[in-house]
Parts: sequence; C-alpha cells; structure tokens
Amino acid sequence: MSLKAILILIGIAVIVLALIYLPKAIRVNKMIHLYDKDKIAFNFINMDKVFSVGPTIKASASPHSFQDMTDEFSLPSTFKHLGKDEKLKDALEHYETDGLIVLKNNNLLYENYWHNNTKTSKHISWSVAKSFLSALIGIAVDQGLIDSIDDPVTKYLDDFRGTGYEGVPIKDLLQMSSGIKFNEDYADYNSDINRFGRTISFGTPMRDFAKSLENEKEPGTYHHYVSIDTQMLAMVLQEVTGKSVTESLQEHIWNKIGMQDDAYYMVDDSGMEVALGGLNATLRDYAKFGLLYLNRGDWNGNQVVPAEWVDASHATDEDHLVPGDNPNSSSVWGYGYQWWVPGFPSTEFTASGVYNQYIFIDPENKVVIAKTSSNHRFTAEKEESKAVHVSMFRAIASAAANL
Repeated sequence: MSLKAILILIGIAVIVLALIYLPKAIRVNKMIHLYDKDKIAFNFINMDKVFSVGPTIKASASPHSFQDMTDEFSLPSTFKHLGKDEKLKDALEHYETDGLIVLKNNNLLYENYWHNNTKTSKHISWSVAKSFLSALIGIAVDQGLIDSIDDPVTKYLDDFRGTGYEGVPIKDLLQMSSGIKFNEDYADYNSDINRFGRTISFGTPMRDFAKSLENEKEPGTYHHYVSIDTQMLAMVLQEVTGKSVTESLQEHIWNKIGMQDDAYYMVDDSGMEVALGGLNATLRDYAKFGLLYLNRGDWNGNQVVPAEWVDASHATDEDHLVPGDNPNSSSVWGYGYQWWVPGFPSTEFTASGVYNQYIFIDPENKVVIAKTSSNHRFTAEKEESKAVHVSMFRAIASAAANL
C-alpha cells in the first residue's frame, strides 16, 4: 500500500473518530460548565439545548387553572432563622430564585419570576423529579404490577444479580437506604454523582453505570442519599408496565391533574429517562403536583395516587429515617418515599433538588410552595441554604394561613 493510501486511511479514521467522540466530548464539557455563574440561569431553562431529551410530555387537553387571589396576599417582609429576623427579599435574591409560587388550597396567592424565567419556562427539576417517580411507583403497586415493595429489586431486574443491588428491597430504594456506597457531593469533582454526570454525558447507559456500584451497608439500616436508587426504581417501573417513564407520567399524572404545559425528560444514549433528576416542566405544573399531594392524591374526586401511598411517602417509619441528629443517617432531614421531612413539625414535607428546587407542602396550613432556582453558590452552602429555605417557607405558609 502506498504512503498516500495509508495517509488517506488515517485521515478517514480520524474523521470517523471525530464524528463519534467529538459530540460526546462537547457534551461532557457542557456538563462540567453547566453551573458556571454566568451560564447557570440560562442552562436551567434550556436543558434541551445541552443534553439529549426524550419525547414530549404533552400538556393536558383540559388544563387546570388556579383561583387567582394574588391581589389579596403579600409575602412577609421578614422571616425568622436561627432566632434572627432576615429579609425575605434579600434571601430570594441571594439564593438566585428563578420562580416562586404560593398556593393556599386551589388559590394562587403569589407568583413571580426572575432571571428571564416566565410562566412557560421549562425549568430543570433536579431531584424534585424523584418525588414524581415515587408517585408512579405507588400507582404501579396499587395496580398490582409490583407485588410488594418488600420484594427485592432483582425479582424484577434479573440482570442486576451479582451487582451491589442484588437482594435490595424496593422499599429501601424508595427510602434511600439501599446500603450502596455513593458520594453525592456536587462540590467534589471526583464524587460519584459528578462521575455519573460525566459518564452519562459521554454515552454510558445509566443501567450500566448502576451495575458498577457496590454495597457497603446492610440495606434498610442506614439512610444515605443515592440518586441511582431512584433510577433503579425507574427501571422497575419500565419493566412492570412495559412503558417508558414518559408514557407513565403522561398517562397517570399529566393528563389526570390538568398540567397546562408540555414537559420533557433528559435521556441517556439508550433513550432511558433520567428519572432521578431530568424532568423539565413549568413552575405552575410543579405546584399542581404539590397540590395533588396536599390533597392526599385526590384530584377533584379522582384518586390519582393512593392516599395511603401519599401518607407513607412522608412517614419516617424506621429509626434511621427520623429527622434530627441521627447516627444512622447522613442527613438531618428525615426521609420517606422519595420525599424529605425537614422535621419539627414533622407534618411538613418537601420535594427537594440541588441548586434549591422545591415543592414544599404544609398540610396544617393547606399551603404549597413551589420554587425554582439557579443558585451557583449551592455547593458551598448546601445545608445552610436548605435550612434557610425551610425557614422562609414556614414564614410564607404562616402568612397565608388566615386566608
């Protein structure tokens, strides 16, 4: 073979490799810089421009409207945190709030947007998506598609035998008590969660990544947040329903509670939804999901999610799930079925996502607060920011209590 022919073949090989790997390298680079201060707000409402996304979750044919009472309510000017009065406006600004909605029952008390967000902006939910997935698991249990949440996950996912997830009960996945060894520190470049983001961006299916994880504790004995536990639940849901997570969410939630806007999931290269945090939707539709849970799964007389499942979702039914200084938990917040329980009082519960995304529910005051944010400081002030938000939400709920 002539030198010219060899050079041509080398050139072709370089082009082919570039076509294969360059888009993935670009995607990894975008993932690394996703949270940069000057990009984060834009990125969080344009995730479809950064990552692969699945089919559209279509708005309901009968969108639900809240009763507008925004003229009758104002946010409190201050809230109390750690015994001190803090200015609410300053806190909303500091934590880079993108959107805030306050509901009292079906009444819309407050709605506002910042950072070029609007009522129709599809904002990344991050781990708020986990609470949606929990609802779908509860519906599958109610339909008899999952025999029992005490079943080992490998009863439904045979290919996980011999992995760290072998024999782990579904309930322990729901309660983030799988015993899987996992570092979810977003501030640590080499943490498992950041390694997960880079690996998936480069094309590794989430299913394969999950098989690489190891178990370090007996399941059901220690609460430790492992986002891949939620992805395992999504795989179970897909297996027992024969449908994608997108199809299940469309059928059982979006259509049933009058979601007014389209939504979408980010997906991996196999087409699997990033159910652990890849749902993108509008703030009003996040608030509707909160209203559904405030009403114990009932929507205008239709039981969308079993009431018993909603109750169990924020019940801390094992010692390692109880909020406070708990030696058997890596968090001061309590945990249920993919819902957090800040505690004191224990009646409140919240869906919570990194960078300060929330659906906060106060059953006693009949209040739902939905908040999206693009807080680039989150990794440096994670626990403090969470505690401050609970204090803010409690002050807002208290102000709304008498309406």
